[in-house]
Amino acid sequence: MKFERRTFCVFNVAIVVGLFLSSMAARPQSTSPEPLSAFPQSLLAVRTAAGKVINFKIWIADTPRREEQGMMFVHEMDEHTGMLFMFPENRLVSMWMKNTYIPLDLLFLDAKGKIDFIAASATPQSETIIGPPTPEYAVLELKGGTCVHFDIKRGDVVLYKNFHNAR
Repeated sequence: MKFERRTFCVFNVAIVVGLFLSSMAARPQSTSPEPLSAFPQSLLAVRTAAGKVINFKIWIADTPRREEQGMMFVHEMDEHTGMLFMFPENRLVSMWMKNTYIPLDLLFLDAKGKIDFIAASATPQSETIIGPPTPEYAVLELKGGTCVHFDIKRGDVVLYKNFHNAR
């Protein structure tokens, strides 16, 4: 009888393992990062308090998958490029730099495009959570050091069609 139980248990374990493996094969495998060229692109500008306007070509993180990917796996970036994350309403936003190979300036924006908070030159590969204490409407990621280079500061305004501001 002991032999039969052991055989029965081994048989059940084999079935469970087989079902698990077949379910794993049916699941979509981990996908590679989507190339930035596939992201929608647009233009926006930042108007500084001094009245200077700086133009940027941006990629739009317009799906949850693209939001999750962000600038991960990017090895270089021009200081006139960036990525914009927009949300349907103000919400607490937190980001990290896992799998991000270059420093980034993260600009947290309200619904009018006003820069409420800047995390300057965020450390590549860091899993430290970055975000302001207040709910935000959008985040603009720029190459690390861009804010210093162009004198972009808290209170400056991002001009973009989806913000409630006048050009």
